[in-house]
Amino acid sequence: MSILLIWAVFVIYPLVFSLFESLKDNKQFMNNKAWSLPQFPLLWGNYSDTWVRYEFGHYFVNSIVVTIGSMVLALILTSTTSYIMARYAFKGRGLIYYFYIASMTVPMMMLVIPMFFLFGDLHLSNSWFGLIVLYAIGSVPFGMFVLTGFFKSLPRELEESAVIDGATHYGVFFKVMLPLSLSGLITISIVNVVGFWNEYPFALMLISNPLKYTLPVGLNFMQGAMQYRTEFGPLFAGVTIASIPILIVYMFFQKYINEGITAGAVK
Repeated sequence: MSILLIWAVFVIYPLVFSLFESLKDNKQFMNNKAWSLPQFPLLWGNYSDTWVRYEFGHYFVNSIVVTIGSMVLALILTSTTSYIMARYAFKGRGLIYYFYIASMTVPMMMLVIPMFFLFGDLHLSNSWFGLIVLYAIGSVPFGMFVLTGFFKSLPRELEESAVIDGATHYGVFFKVMLPLSLSGLITISIVNVVGFWNEYPFALMLISNPLKYTLPVGLNFMQGAMQYRTEFGPLFAGVTIASIPILIVYMFFQKYINEGITAGAVK
């Protein structure tokens, strides 16, 4: 219990620290009060300053578009691939499955340079679509690892009954198997959303138009736009704004993450 309490402090403290720092001005930082509580009056104007003057609203909308698009495409690719790997026997299935699993061990940073040239040749650089495709494909191995266990655990009698009632292969998948694996779909969706929302290296590499920056790249650009005078209050306000959606997702869907990963690992 004590270990969990210590861990909770380590997790919560950076969030509280960012909130407190976002309510200060530079004078409080320069007077060696960076670790102290903010002084009254609290500078809530830092948030509006960040949102309007540094065009943080554009970055926020861009991240929402990229995250939702990536999540939808990732669910389509992952669910169909997992279903085939779990329910159909064909030559080389085991080799393909372990190839997917092995790809999870490859550090993403090793792919930055190859992806830069590949997406340039495909004319996918500097576009949201390029990011969406990259994020979705990159999430397939983990999603397949989780969902394959779900599909394997479903009784084959359900498929047979659906076929007897006249369902096609597509009907069995969309009307029977997919609804029954809803908890697994929710689990990988939440994990993917967190990863897509916070991803930085590939977004920095592929997007050069400031109007298309996502939140992580926008924060970095925002700090550069301050030039020789870093405004810590608005900068921490941006960090806090970027953290809020992820916190909300975890608060409302936390139990699905635990249940989904546990159930998918049974097989």
